[in-house]
Amino acid sequence: MTKSIPLLSLVLLAGAATAQSLPRDAPTDPTHRNVPATTGRANLPESAQLPFTVETIGTFDEPFAMNFLPDGRLMVTEKAGKLKIRGTDGSVLAISGVPPVAKGGQGGLLDVIAAPDFATSHHIYWTYSEAAGAGSQLAMARGTLTGRTLTDVAVLWRSGSAGPGGQFGAVIAFAPDGRSLFLSSGERQRFTPAQDPAQKLGKIMHLTLDGQPAPGTRDGILTSGNRNPYGLQFDRQGRLWEVEMGPKGGDELNVILPGRNYGWPIVSNGDNYDGTPINDHPTHPEFEAPKLWWNPSISPGGMMIYSGALFPQWQGSAFIAALSDEALIRVTVAGDTAKPADQWAMGDRIRDVVQAPDGSILLLGDGDGAKLMRLTPRH
Repeated sequence: MTKSIPLLSLVLLAGAATAQSLPRDAPTDPTHRNVPATTGRANLPESAQLPFTVETIGTFDEPFAMNFLPDGRLMVTEKAGKLKIRGTDGSVLAISGVPPVAKGGQGGLLDVIAAPDFATSHHIYWTYSEAAGAGSQLAMARGTLTGRTLTDVAVLWRSGSAGPGGQFGAVIAFAPDGRSLFLSSGERQRFTPAQDPAQKLGKIMHLTLDGQPAPGTRDGILTSGNRNPYGLQFDRQGRLWEVEMGPKGGDELNVILPGRNYGWPIVSNGDNYDGTPINDHPTHPEFEAPKLWWNPSISPGGMMIYSGALFPQWQGSAFIAALSDEALIRVTVAGDTAKPADQWAMGDRIRDVVQAPDGSILLLGDGDGAKLMRLTPRH
């Protein structure tokens, strides 16, 4: 499924914004901007009643991501560097063998996912911030899960450009054919690297299962101009959808297309944290515009596209975790178009969302003592 990708052009940033003292990844500023609708603003009022029941089935400390193993066990990462597995009976085990992480801000142990051939290889992949130079860099590793231990651990890929800054992105999605993977790499609040083809920050990467650049890419770079992508999922037709956190406003839902430039930091439907404006997407049609955008910010976390049987009316919908909005958001997807559908107040910052093997929906909260919640139909 690889395609030939032209050399990404380095865009000269006239008067580019300099790095600022930035708040944490969940801005709550209610500023609205009068942005022309290129595709659609997605902010919705919250629904008055939840159409599902919510059961708390566990708690974790500063979790970042969760994904299921084929046998129904749930892997959960905690940013301090702990990988935990929740059994089908509700028991929780800590897994040893995780390499040291550089925890701080948005850094730490990040995504985790089972390999497509896990049944035979027992491989899992994970991302984390690794100490390097005067700061840290994003790394992706693979290991063999044997009982409670990771063995044969190997770092397959590193972003380079080590230094300070948060929001690593760091989400992995395997290609539908299981032969390659896609990795989101945030720009770490540094602005210009997202447009620099010599850096792997602010990019969506396409890599082999061994972490090498996929054929047809330049150094593995699939797209550029992505700010901080926290969700990466394929739909039933094989389109790759991405949700990324904007600055003060301007959170985006995108379809990822090989070789495209998504415009950050030259364009955004939000503003810089210090209030200085950024060109709106319609002013630069050469950049790929988002399918939906949010202003004020929802501060998106993880994303999944639903295919289960418990909620048949939602099959094909994208579900987005929202941090600052403390909400679960549903978006209908048809082809390469998306429309806002529902926004439910959950009363907690939501970091991640996944579909369980039985078709229920699991939500993972944020911070110390974060809840693991299970959603089932309301009868």
